Amino acid sequence: MPSSDRVAIVTGGANGIGRACARRFAEDGLKVVIADRDRESGKALAEELGAAKERALFVDCDVSDKLSVANLMAETRSAFDRLDVLVNNAGIIAKGDVLTLEVDDFDRVLAVNLRGAFLVARAAARQIVDQIEADDERPDDCRRRYAIINMSSVNAVVAIPDQLAYCATKGAMNQMTKSMALALAARGVRVNAVGPGSINTDVLKAVLDDRKAMGKVLSRTPVGKIGDPDEIAGVVAFLASKDASYITGECIYADGGRLALNYLSSSA
Repeated sequence: MPSSDRVAIVTGGANGIGRACARRFAEDGLKVVIADRDRESGKALAEELGAAKERALFVDCDVSDKLSVANLMAETRSAFDRLDVLVNNAGIIAKGDVLTLEVDDFDRVLAVNLRGAFLVARAAARQIVDQIEADDERPDDCRRRYAIINMSSVNAVVAIPDQLAYCATKGAMNQMTKSMALALAARGVRVNAVGPGSINTDVLKAVLDDRKAMGKVLSRTPVGKIGDPDEIAGVVAFLASKDASYITGECIYADGGRLALNYLSSSA
């Protein structure tokens, strides 16, 4: 199973954690499909990762739209003729607690973070199962090749009052991961999740520029630093690799020790 024969889709792949995952896969020799609404950043990344050499592809995709997801799969098949790995990373936030959150904002977050993750995972799983049946592959071999990785969050377990919709989708993502893993286990397709803590992305920019806010973040992070997107990409790459062939239905929390913490850390 040469890495160069494998193809990965990364949704929300133009920026942040998704961008780091796409780069890591390219470094590991996989062909990469970057699915995102940010055309400028997505196309630039695809060029950087080898679009001219048919090693990378950008697809403008709204994961919450069924037709857009169908087009993503069609473009992937047209370019690379197969799919081996999906990283379900696309996600948005909308500020608001139970008193203030607007219904439209709630629906918008669920549409991308949960419905979108389901639509892309369903399309990917169907494509992968078709490949397995066509090639008559053994489940033991499949588990070394095929993987779906959903992007969860520590906020699937803990919560933020004014991020009700986001927290709800990440909790649901964990349960969806388990259900998908059970449904696909006999086929040889592994499904896992990664739950990042505080990571240096655009979402955290306001905190990074606010010393007091940063102190609060570090007080709940025992390792005493903000995580880097590349550190999350490393966990994703592991879960996509043959080294994780006996892992399915799990969520690995890459959070600098946050969920293990009972008292505030002294590292801040």
